[in-house]
Amino acid sequence: MDIANFELQTFYYLVLFFIAIFAGFIDSIVGGGGLITLPALMASGLPPHLALATNKLQSVFGSFTASLTYFKSRSMKHLAWGVFFTGLGAGFGAYVVLLINDKHLRLIILILLSFTFLYTILKPNLGRYKSKAKIKNIKIFHVLCGTSIGFYDGFLGPGTGSFLIFACVLLLGYDMKKASINTKILNFSSNIVSLAVFLWHYEVLWLLGICMGLGQIIGAFLGAKLVLRANVAFIKILFIIVVAATTAKVAYDYILSL
Repeated sequence: MDIANFELQTFYYLVLFFIAIFAGFIDSIVGGGGLITLPALMASGLPPHLALATNKLQSVFGSFTASLTYFKSRSMKHLAWGVFFTGLGAGFGAYVVLLINDKHLRLIILILLSFTFLYTILKPNLGRYKSKAKIKNIKIFHVLCGTSIGFYDGFLGPGTGSFLIFACVLLLGYDMKKASINTKILNFSSNIVSLAVFLWHYEVLWLLGICMGLGQIIGAFLGAKLVLRANVAFIKILFIIVVAATTAKVAYDYILSL
């Protein structure tokens, strides 16, 4: 797409900057930042593919900031496999989005989000304490969940962090706090790889992406610091709220597409 003649009023840059701060804050804690930024970009008049590409550019700033903050707080060497396979899945997903209508994928995501929300509600102790892992080999976990969730992030995006957190809690037995810290690094790898694919095939609004990226840095830094100090109960409540909002948004989009 030729964006040389595409113009966005200064007002939108200011509004989207503050939206990115809020999105970065939420995303660094429980994921779901794309639920906020992607609809905001499209509401500003950006075509879908341009919105996806620009959204990936700005989200890289936030996920990198949160990842760096978490990485400094503890060793993350065990995530090497997850980074590789999540990035691999994201690259493939970003490529496939060029070829496939996402209508059917939206239904699948709606079902998965609904399951995640209901399961979390019906299991009040889920993520409150560490539990027995259902997948003991973490390499297998990263191959299966990293590749599949990474693919979704490259293809569409919103809710990726929530899916990763839920997978870590349910399958690895992590509490919400540990899951949140681990998954942000995986989310960064999927963001950077899918961005590279989008840059290969599309143009992006660099000025807008960098402007929002600065907002993401502020929000992600504040959110990451909060996670390191917050208790598990707070993180779980915020997780449920974000998953519920994401589910409602995906359901709304799917109904409109019928």
